[in-house]
Amino acid sequence: MKIFWCKNCLNMSTRPRIEFDKKGICNACIWSAEKKKINWVKRKKFLKRYLDKDKNQFNCLVPVSGGKDGSYVAYSLREKFNARVLCATVRPSYELDVGKKNLFNFLKKDFDHVHITINHSLVRKLDKIGFEDFGQGYYGWMIAIHTAVLRIAKNFDINLVMYGEDGEVEYGGSTKYKYTPFYGTEYMKKIFLNNTYNHILKKSRFKKNEQFWFSFPEKLSKNLKIAHYSYFDHWDSYKNYLTAKKFMDLEELESSNTGTFTNFAQNDQELAALHYYLMYLKFGFGRATQDAGIEIRRGSMNRDQAKNLVKLYDGHFPEIYLKNYLNYFSMSKNKFFQIIDKHVNKKLFKKVKGIWKPNYKIL
Repeated sequence: MKIFWCKNCLNMSTRPRIEFDKKGICNACIWSAEKKKINWVKRKKFLKRYLDKDKNQFNCLVPVSGGKDGSYVAYSLREKFNARVLCATVRPSYELDVGKKNLFNFLKKDFDHVHITINHSLVRKLDKIGFEDFGQGYYGWMIAIHTAVLRIAKNFDINLVMYGEDGEVEYGGSTKYKYTPFYGTEYMKKIFLNNTYNHILKKSRFKKNEQFWFSFPEKLSKNLKIAHYSYFDHWDSYKNYLTAKKFMDLEELESSNTGTFTNFAQNDQELAALHYYLMYLKFGFGRATQDAGIEIRRGSMNRDQAKNLVKLYDGHFPEIYLKNYLNYFSMSKNKFFQIIDKHVNKKLFKKVKGIWKPNYKIL
């Protein structure tokens, strides 16, 4: 298996849907350069006109967790566009204390908000199927942040749902909607739900009423648009963090997240750490690689510095949460690690004294 890395950042050729140019530069780095030439003022004016012509009670729905990105988007839409924002949160399983506190701090800043708490056993069943079949430990929640959010939009007659960044464009992947402001539910299913949505929902054998929060609403309004704020704003996750910290009272972890050197992102739930560990074993890169790439493209880190951080942090198993994982999935420790082993890319890793070690070196 031939693998290689972006000549500018550390994106690997194993990343799904990633593309490289003839010079070996990944499409995330190419996009980072392109962003400097985009007329962001023009795009913001387009969004402003779209929002202003909507006379409904709320003219925008923003999914939030209390983290930096959703907080930044909601704040920006309200303060810069005078948007009438409704925020929505799908409560995750095993919330982190700092995540709950950040959401509470966010809500004190006078946002209208809907908190969706879905039947725990239903979310857990989908999460378990996702973990066993695809190595995706919070798939039920991942479904719901799309389907349940669209149900809220339909219920409140909201014509614009605004997510944060398009990770495919920003971090390397499909560039289909790089120059398109809006997208539909098929893109959600194929890209953000990895084209496995139908399989998992079918395997769950949920009754029709149990599928409610996990199924896409029928007969969505023709006026409904789904977008990423990164289309309208020069996306910079560190800028988002600083803005959310200053205006939304965002707090960080006292130490870095498992598997990376940062402490201010995705602090809402424990299952996120399992997700990134499995990503590392399936594709050869983990959270530290992704965070390092962001910093390289921001110009705050060079490639050699990034390589050193990746060697130190990537691929750490979140041992601190193991007991909760076993309880959540109702399985023994042996069964849990058998499932993890099943999803390991054996072309990239070999087991040494019970630990999966990469058989490659970052070039």
